[in-house]
Amino acid sequence: MQTTTLSFENLHNHGELFANMLRARRELFIVHNKWDLPEALGMEYDQYDTPASRWVVVHDDMGRVLAGNRLTPTTAKCGIYTYMIRDAQLGLLDTIPSHLLYDEAPVSETVWESSRLFVAHDVPARIRRRVHAQLVYELAKAARGLGATQCLTLLNANWPRWAGRVGVDMTAMGPVMEIDGIKNQVVSMNFASNLH
Repeated sequence: MQTTTLSFENLHNHGELFANMLRARRELFIVHNKWDLPEALGMEYDQYDTPASRWVVVHDDMGRVLAGNRLTPTTAKCGIYTYMIRDAQLGLLDTIPSHLLYDEAPVSETVWESSRLFVAHDVPARIRRRVHAQLVYELAKAARGLGATQCLTLLNANWPRWAGRVGVDMTAMGPVMEIDGIKNQVVSMNFASNLH
């Protein structure tokens, strides 16, 4: 199992990995979860897949994507869009309620958004926990390398059950909300002190 952090600067060094990650996102989010998201050429994408973002991908030696995540700076701006959680709060996204945060969405060099976090649905149960832990560990490492001390993410509200297992200090930043029949919550992952 390998982990690669992709950016527009290094995509050319990793063959089909970026496209495979977008294909894996489509397979999980559109085909398996039946979410209504943009797709093209068998890949899922949205307005936040820009040169400002980074993608952490857990994969095998053959490039098969096991898990992935997108990191976007909260200072990003592209047209009317910034980052997903803030745009939802501003009422720009009709699929996520605007009351998802207790306070105003932050805009800070040290706060990034973690979105599209997934473990492929066909990852065997025997390695699923290890894949998830590897993804979160590498996400924290990549975020810290980018200067982030905190990441906001919209997660399944069951996060308190597994947060301790992956070694990340997490705090609820908004109410539990039902989106597409699933209870979700915005959470802050604190990376300021958990990596050496």
